Amino acid sequence: MTTPEPQATGMSLELDHECPVCGETKTFYRAASTLMHLGEKVKWHCPDCEYGFVRIDGNVDTGAVDTRA
Repeated sequence: MTTPEPQATGMSLELDHECPVCGETKTFYRAASTLMHLGEKVKWHCPDCEYGFVRIDGNVDTGAVDTRA
């Protein structure tokens, strides 16, 4: 199964991303952001469950890790 690449640009408040809890692509909302030495850290949350992930400057993406062990 291939996961679609998250789509967000600039100061976007929404992001289409695969939710491993819901099992489908959802429109995540931007919960928080901060600027740090690695770049902009953005927290994204699914509106239908408790799942969330962090992206740092588009290079580090905790949503790419499968946490369903």
